[in-house]
Amino acid sequence: MALLDIVFGILQILIHSVQLVGEELDEETRRRMELRAEMLQRETTRLWQEEEQMNQEQWSQESNGFTWAFLLLSALQHWQFWVVAGVLVLLFGLCWWLRKWSREPEREEQSSDSDVEEEEHEEENDSSNESEEEDDDANEPGMFFEEHIQWPVQHLDRDYQTVRDLMETFILVFQYLLSNACFPVLEKAIEVGSAFEGWSPREEDITYRLLLPLKPPSGHIFHLEPGPLWLTRNFRIRVELVCTCEMAQPAGQTRCFLHDPEQEQRRNAGPTILEDLCTDSYLDVQKTARYFQMFLRCSWRALPISAAHRLTVLPSDRSCKFCVTQRRGKRILIEFLFGVQEGDSDIFVSSQYTEAAYTPSTMWPESYAVAEMKFFRHIAIQAQPDTCHLRCLQICVRCLLGRDFYTYTLKTVVMHVLTTIPLSNWRGRHFWERLNDILQYLQSCLEKKQLNHFFIGNENVPEEIILPLELRMAEPLNLFQHLGQDPDAHEHAQLEFEELGNRVRRMVVHGR
Repeated sequence: MALLDIVFGILQILIHSVQLVGEELDEETRRRMELRAEMLQRETTRLWQEEEQMNQEQWSQESNGFTWAFLLLSALQHWQFWVVAGVLVLLFGLCWWLRKWSREPEREEQSSDSDVEEEEHEEENDSSNESEEEDDDANEPGMFFEEHIQWPVQHLDRDYQTVRDLMETFILVFQYLLSNACFPVLEKAIEVGSAFEGWSPREEDITYRLLLPLKPPSGHIFHLEPGPLWLTRNFRIRVELVCTCEMAQPAGQTRCFLHDPEQEQRRNAGPTILEDLCTDSYLDVQKTARYFQMFLRCSWRALPISAAHRLTVLPSDRSCKFCVTQRRGKRILIEFLFGVQEGDSDIFVSSQYTEAAYTPSTMWPESYAVAEMKFFRHIAIQAQPDTCHLRCLQICVRCLLGRDFYTYTLKTVVMHVLTTIPLSNWRGRHFWERLNDILQYLQSCLEKKQLNHFFIGNENVPEEIILPLELRMAEPLNLFQHLGQDPDAHEHAQLEFEELGNRVRRMVVHGR
C-alpha cells in the first residue's frame, strides 16, 4: 500500500509539474520541480535501503545455493518497486527534456543574431561601396516616399477594357435605337480625367470619366454663344433648325423640316431635341443628363454585360454617373460627361461642374480635359519610366484642404513647372527637388496674386495640342484674380498654403 501511495503521489506531481507544450517554464516552476525530484530521490533511496535490508535478512535465513535465486525471485515479486522506478525514470527524463526545450528559443535567437551579425559583417567587408550607395538611396526622400506611400495601381488594364467595352456598346445601342429620332448624335467617347492620365488621388475611389461628344441631329445646328466669364469661359448652346433642301438626304427623306409639313409633323410626333432637351431653344445640361440616365437604365438589361454585373445609377445633375458591380463585389465608378467641340480643336464646352456656387442649367463651361489628357500623354512619350511628375501631382492633391485650392489649381501649377524644367531633371532621384519647385511656384503665384491659365495665351503649350486661334492669341487668364480683389481671401489662401506645405512634408517624411 505504501508503494501505491507513492505512485499516486508521483502522478500528482507529474500533473502539477508538466506544462502545456508551447509554454515556457518560469523560474519558480523549475525550482519546485527540482525540490520534488530531490524528495523523490530521497524516498527512493529509503525504499531501496529497506528492500536491501529485507533481502539481506532473508538471505541470512536461507541455506546454501538458493541465495541468488531467492533474491532474484524476491525482486521480481515486488512489482510495485519496478513501477516506481519506471515512473521515476520517466519523470527525470521529462524534466530534462522540458528544461532543454525551454532554453532552445534563447539559443536559437542568440544563434540567429550571431549569424545575422556575421552575414552583415561579411557583406560590409565584401561590398562596402554597394552598401554606401544603398544608404544614400535610403536617405533620399523620394525613395522613402516610394516605400511608405501606397500608390494607386497603374496596371488596371482589365478595368480600362471593361469601361471601354461598356462605352462602345452603349453608343451602338443608342445610335441604333435613336437613328431616326431628332436627338443628338453620339460620337466616339474620349477618355479624360486623372484615372486615364496615369494618376489618381486615391485608389479606393477611382472614377473613370469619359467625354461624349454631341453632334446636332439632321436638320439642326449647334451655335455656341459666349456667356459670362467666371474663372473660365462659359457658353450657351443654341439649337436651331436649318434648311436641308439642297443637302444630300438619307434614303426616304426628300425635304427638310422647315419646308415639308409631313417632315415637320413627323418630327413633332416623337421626342425631339428642341422639345425634350432644350430650354428656350438652348441645350439644357440637366435635361440632357436625366435623359441619358433614363436611357441607360432602360437599355441596361438588353446588354450582355448585365448578366454578370449590376448597375446602380448615382445622383448627378450635370452628368451620367453610375456604378457597375461585378459578381465578386468589385465596384467600378464611371462618369459620362457631355460636350460639344469648338471647331476641330481639342477644346470642348462640357457639362462638367464648375467652381461657381451656382451654374445655370443652360450654361456649358469651357473644358480643357481633352487638351490636358493630350498634354500628359505627350509628356509620357518623352519622359523616362521613373519620371516623378505624376507622383508630385498626386501627393499635392492628396494634401488639399479647403476651398481656396482646387485640383485644377495644382494641375495648372504642375503643367507650368513641367514646361519650365527639362524632363531629364524629373527622374526619381529628383523627387524632393521637383516637389519643392512646385510648392515654390505656387507660393510665388500667391505672392503675386497671379496664376495664369495653362491653355490660354501660353506659348509653351505643345504644338500637338490643337487650340482655337482666339485662345492662342488671347491675353493670359489669371486664375487668382479673385485674390487681388479680396484681401481676406488672399490671407486665407496663404494660411492654407502653409498648411498644405506642412502636410506634404509630413507625408514625405512620415509616409502619412
